Amino acid sequence: MIVADKKPIEEIIETVKSYNSILVLGCNECVTVCEAGGKKEVGILASALRMYFLKEGQDVRVDEETLERQCDHEYLEEIRDSVDQYDAIISIACGVGVQFTAEKYKAKPVYPGVNTCFMGATEERGLWTERCQGCGTCILATTGGICPVSRCCKRLFNGPCGGSSQGKCEINKELDCAWQLIIDRMKELGCLDDYEKIAPIKDWSTDRAGGPRKVVREDVKL
Repeated sequence: MIVADKKPIEEIIETVKSYNSILVLGCNECVTVCEAGGKKEVGILASALRMYFLKEGQDVRVDEETLERQCDHEYLEEIRDSVDQYDAIISIACGVGVQFTAEKYKAKPVYPGVNTCFMGATEERGLWTERCQGCGTCILATTGGICPVSRCCKRLFNGPCGGSSQGKCEINKELDCAWQLIIDRMKELGCLDDYEKIAPIKDWSTDRAGGPRKVVREDVKL
């Protein structure tokens, strides 16, 4: 899932304090799971903004709405009839949701209410860790299902680097060495011989260059 973290309320206030009507728009998907932008967080942010404007003596309308997704035309259409009532939108979806909402409603300023951090997993309540950078050509089949691009501090494709100690990374002693995890996993799977194979240099020019990437599926296009 995409993991996000709340922006400081002071930063959000500074962005929207000149408007008279604001819609706080949440998302029921990833940001709900990481407790940054779901219905509960919409209510908290909207309440904080109302208290600020009340304290400042400003008569500002702050409304709340949470969509199933903000990265889908179908769900963004749900606010079509009401969006003109507002001077600005605070989207507390991920950066994709913010951009897609802004593209959908071009005449309306849309501001982010969260910082989008990474694609990750829930390790425990309140703890999310990075697992994927969407690099374009997945190599998990050759690394025991553990990604060195997102989990090795040096992004090594043929590791470990030699600086790890007792299974911990030399750059951050709190992090497990990704390549130690890969080796241990390959041992468990009985495929440690594959570790001896040299991985080729990743062609970043193909995977990441040339502007925004896209995936086209002709078999599902309308």
